[in-house]
Amino acid sequence: MAVNFEDLLNAGVHFGHLKRKWNPAMAPYIFMEKGGIHIIDLHKTAAKLEEAAAAIKQIAKSGRKILFVATKKQAKEIVAEKVKAINMPYVTERWSGGMLTNFPTVRKAVKKMTTIDKMASDGTFDQLSKREKLQINRQREKLEKNLGSIADLTRVPAALFVVDVTKEKIAVKEAKRLRIPVFAMVDTNSNPNDVDFVIPANDDAAKSISIVLDVITGAIAEGVAERKVDNPEKDNAKGADGKHGKVRKTRARKGGDDAKAEDAKADAENTEDSNN
Repeated sequence: MAVNFEDLLNAGVHFGHLKRKWNPAMAPYIFMEKGGIHIIDLHKTAAKLEEAAAAIKQIAKSGRKILFVATKKQAKEIVAEKVKAINMPYVTERWSGGMLTNFPTVRKAVKKMTTIDKMASDGTFDQLSKREKLQINRQREKLEKNLGSIADLTRVPAALFVVDVTKEKIAVKEAKRLRIPVFAMVDTNSNPNDVDFVIPANDDAAKSISIVLDVITGAIAEGVAERKVDNPEKDNAKGADGKHGKVRKTRARKGGDDAKAEDAKADAENTEDSNN
């Protein structure tokens, strides 16, 4: 996926942090220093962004999920808007420790939301006291705020995309522990060594975050679209097999029931003959 150099420049992707705040590990991606501020080499940014987009596209094409993590104020709304459009999970509130390494517990919390919703729909909720309703509603709101955006994530994600690896260091650490590849925007004050696909870029400016996400989400959308084009017969076959499988099971069950009925009838007749 081609990346426009001029667009990166206009979005301020090249602006790094103050020189005194830099991380030496980012030296290969720094073009120069100007006015006490490090300037990121946009040629390397463009190359790394294309590389990351190509890799993340293949993950999306395989049908797996990519989890986006961005809890900093400048990135929250941008990530939520762009990632929701491609139907991928994201975390824009506080990262709960163990969200990856203790994933079954997270799934239990998500199921708790489903249980509360079911209570509201089947009338159980109406039988509770006012105080109990208030407590449950507060619990539901808290769960929705922290986990609502990953409600459809039924298994550990195939990859992580992070805005600001310094702020999201716990998420990155958990991903590395589980050997989940990490894609990330890495500014001059951060350590790129724990990131599999480094995108050297300004992770503070909204325009910079937006343009990088446009490329990444665009690549994911392409991957998902290509999957649908390449595997229509497979998906249809799966649906047909599922339907036929149910029919076969029903017939087998029916056959078994008929056999049981015939055996019962024969036993009754034998009993009657012996009594006579």
